[in-house]
Amino acid sequence: MSETGAAFLPYAARVGGLNGSEIDSSTSLLQRQNHDIVRLAMGSPAAEAIPSEVLGTIAAEIVGAGAPTFDYGPTEGEAGLLTQLERFTGTARERLLVTAGGMQGLDLVCKLFVDRGDVVAVEAPTYTNGSATISSYEGRLLEVPVDEDGMVVEALAELGAALPRPPKMIYAIPTFQNPSGKTLSLRRREELLALAESWGAMVLEDDPYGRLAFDGAPPPSLVSLSDEAPWVIGVQTFSKIVAPGLRVGWVEAAPAVIARMIDAKQCMDTCTNVPAQLLMERFLALGEMDAHLVRLRSIYRERKDAMMATLDAAFGADGATWTDPGGGFFTWVTFASPVDTRDLFEAALAAGVAYIPGDAFAAGPGFEDSLRLCFASNTSARAADGVARLRAAIVAKYGSG
Repeated sequence: MSETGAAFLPYAARVGGLNGSEIDSSTSLLQRQNHDIVRLAMGSPAAEAIPSEVLGTIAAEIVGAGAPTFDYGPTEGEAGLLTQLERFTGTARERLLVTAGGMQGLDLVCKLFVDRGDVVAVEAPTYTNGSATISSYEGRLLEVPVDEDGMVVEALAELGAALPRPPKMIYAIPTFQNPSGKTLSLRRREELLALAESWGAMVLEDDPYGRLAFDGAPPPSLVSLSDEAPWVIGVQTFSKIVAPGLRVGWVEAAPAVIARMIDAKQCMDTCTNVPAQLLMERFLALGEMDAHLVRLRSIYRERKDAMMATLDAAFGADGATWTDPGGGFFTWVTFASPVDTRDLFEAALAAGVAYIPGDAFAAGPGFEDSLRLCFASNTSARAADGVARLRAAIVAKYGSG
């Protein structure tokens, strides 16, 4: 079919909400580059933080097990992995569903609860893949500002009161938020849950980073604070704490919700990758996850501290600001005028550094003066080189940071 003919294909109306992911697209963009680039864009674990040797040994054992390893599995997840997840999370087995990474969990929640035109409250800025999933089901995004204590719940209440009907769902990344690195305070968590209950709204808690706290435990999850209320659903993943390529995550929800998610998942992929599930089952069964997480926290804490020092040296005198997260992967950098991080992107890429522009994390205009940097993926020295390249690109384009 010619390009002209393709323009008249009868797409469904919801295709208009399929925006893709600038974050994921950055991987393809970088693959096409032929020069050295410090990759501060994608939120990937450090290569040396992935327990590759242990996973390789387990994988060899799984492959040697033969046919059952490569057969279909139950949609809810392999029995052994569910048992290990129950132990790992403290969540009852009937409240668990194994998914193809955290993204499938977000998709399942939206498939079940977002109708065309439904308002979903989101943090501003927020994880672009999460907001894109909501939009793909024709939900309308209501952006709520974020400050040092996370989503401003008072603003959420005011914004919701101004609508003909309150939001149907609140999507939040309350712990070491992506992209800002900020954490929702305990007081605001309690206020958010009370507000959602008064509205009859669902709460979708996206928590990929909660186990990567640098200084003590973060506040309790929204799921646990709600006493596992059926209107609060948690989505988690092994992507940030073990290996993203396995694509294994899980949902924590009321048994009745899990049952409907199983129905929905059977219309998607039948079951999550069985070999990957068996690999994660055995990794958890080894009993080394606690020590592994301690190692990760140490690595990422050192890299975060080094990034803070590097940013201060590069931009501290220029009026720029950045977040100092208590865990997770990211810092959010905001520059003084006239820096526009979208406008700067190509020059920065040519200078050998990649980041995600701030406006990628907004539903509409906004955050043009900001960007997200991942401090987890590179060594401190390599990340410092990337910040130096970023500084050079800004100076070349604007004359100062």
